[in-house]
Amino acid sequence: MVKNVLPALAIVLLLSSCSTFKSLNFTSNRQVSNLAAPAVPSQSKFINEISVTAPPTLEKAEVRSEPKIALTERSVNMTPAPVVIKQENDDVATILASGTRSMGTFSIESSSAVQHKYAVLMNTEIESLPSRSLLHAVDEWYGVRYRTGGNTKGGVDCSGFTCAVYTAVYGFALPRVSRDQYRISRKLSIAELQEGDLVFFNTNGRGVSHVGVYLGNNKFIHASVSRGVMVNDLSEKYYSVRYYGAGRIEEKQPVDAD
Repeated sequence: MVKNVLPALAIVLLLSSCSTFKSLNFTSNRQVSNLAAPAVPSQSKFINEISVTAPPTLEKAEVRSEPKIALTERSVNMTPAPVVIKQENDDVATILASGTRSMGTFSIESSSAVQHKYAVLMNTEIESLPSRSLLHAVDEWYGVRYRTGGNTKGGVDCSGFTCAVYTAVYGFALPRVSRDQYRISRKLSIAELQEGDLVFFNTNGRGVSHVGVYLGNNKFIHASVSRGVMVNDLSEKYYSVRYYGAGRIEEKQPVDAD
């Protein structure tokens, strides 16, 4: 019986030893598998290393932003150089550019080039100018050279000029000589002068020898010996010391009113 039991025990022991070995091998395999798991930290470390390095696109963006900032600063600081226009005649430039003068306003469309011209020559506003008929009549002779005894556009003297103006504007025939023009006129003070009145001068020491037509604002137009038909001021030294008097032709009437 003992002999029968021993072989059975041996078989049981053998079987038990085989299962234990398999169990140990399986356990060992799981432990080996678990030991291989730490590859994750290694992969995580690799990702961290990439994240530490700044993306190259960020550097490019920063590099491009610098010229934009510099351009903005330059555009803000840039100021255009002032443009200076030199005007030969400030009064004329003001009239043509803005249609205004220092003491008045007018419409360029309703005024003529002749009015502009005499507004500057007389240093006054358009509204204060003589009538258009008088201005156009004297302007036809403006700049004509002086010639003793002359009464044409080729040359005219002082009384020939006043005769031509009075005929054109008032239809009135003045005496041909300046002293006769003074004789038939009603004598005036300077304060009473109006457009179209006559102003007389003693230029040779023998009484009335020169005449002109008063325009206003102390200005008169006449045939000057030196410069022909031109505008001057009664307060200029040459004319103020030679001024003789003023006269008005009462019978004169404008041929065509404004």
